[in-house]
Amino acid sequence: MRFLHYHICKLSHYHIFVPCPPPLVPLCFKSYLCIVLNHFYNGKKAGILGGGQLGRMLIQAGIDLNIDMSVLDPDANAPCKPFCNHFVQGSFKDYETVLDFGKNLDVLTIEIEHVNVDALQKLEAQGKDVFPQPEIIRIVQDKGLQKQFYRDNNIPTSDFILINDASEIKDHTDFLPVFQKVRTSGYDGRGVQEMNTIGDIDKALQGPSVLEKKVDYEKEISVIVARGKNGETSVFPPVDMILHKEKNLLSYLASPAEINETVERNAQYLAREIAGKLNLVGILAVEMFLLPGGELLVNEIAPRPHNSGHQTIEGNITSQYAQLWKAILGLPLGDPDTIRPSAMINLLGEDGYSGDVFYEGIEEAMTISGVYVHLYGKLTTKPFRKMGHITITGNTLQEVHEKAKHVEALVKVKSL
Repeated sequence: MRFLHYHICKLSHYHIFVPCPPPLVPLCFKSYLCIVLNHFYNGKKAGILGGGQLGRMLIQAGIDLNIDMSVLDPDANAPCKPFCNHFVQGSFKDYETVLDFGKNLDVLTIEIEHVNVDALQKLEAQGKDVFPQPEIIRIVQDKGLQKQFYRDNNIPTSDFILINDASEIKDHTDFLPVFQKVRTSGYDGRGVQEMNTIGDIDKALQGPSVLEKKVDYEKEISVIVARGKNGETSVFPPVDMILHKEKNLLSYLASPAEINETVERNAQYLAREIAGKLNLVGILAVEMFLLPGGELLVNEIAPRPHNSGHQTIEGNITSQYAQLWKAILGLPLGDPDTIRPSAMINLLGEDGYSGDVFYEGIEEAMTISGVYVHLYGKLTTKPFRKMGHITITGNTLQEVHEKAKHVEALVKVKSL
């Protein structure tokens, strides 16, 4: 009986035992090893529901792992289209469309929450890997269920009341000031109404919603946590978030957040706790309010790549996009630590400009060391539309902030 000899190859954190080819086979070991390792990664067919900029960057990270990627999006010119292996134009909210899209795939994930969960549950029942799991997406789709999840699991969050219609707000005037958030379909600042006095009730949004008690907070931070199939968990350093006051969109962030070690530990603990209680496989962005006394309140979560993690591409050892693939494919999670301080500026369409896009000042910004431009492939702009982002890195946070202010003043998204 002939015994096979084995070479040990360390790949990521795996030790893979690779059988040596018989000596008479005219194939060098290096070529043979490549075949074996490519077989280890090739063949995974992944589907992404949503073809926007998050999916685009997810594809860019997935290319490094030889993943065969399919995208479903209603927009024939979706940002993902030029980069994926297979593009399907269709609604990710339609049951049959999602079911048909996923039938020949191995694993499905999302870049937007507003997808057909029933179809994903059916695919999961058919043996497909669906991450984040459909039951998690269902919770996140409904801000009422999301807030109730925090309450049921002793996750600190601002006080809230659930209402079925705007007419009920008059029964809760003693709860003002509040932010009213529609329970479903809100996105990128839409579906949120601030109400400080009884006179503001006329601005109320119709339909089922959450009245969320307004809190006095020092700053808003975000923590991204990854959790693998085996429960392995990895948490990115918190980042500072600055929102656009008019549109309630993330305008600017800095990494790492300027917080003390206790707050950092508590923020990362909260992120791990939520991911564990959800039994999440994938990544989760956890937005939190830091109160003046150091207490943290969870605001919202997103079980997908998130705007507050864009800078991880240049600023961290592992990006949030690479980390998502590692988590849902059952690979060892990467190191999330910060390489250098960084900032991220969202490139939003300027107010008053619509039409074919023109990026004013972008070439001058590119001459600055540590500036990385990411454009999303959107041909037309409109006020406050997310058209791209710029990451700035430096040796210190002060240097990063100074360069970011300069770039922010330089670059404007306008129309021709």
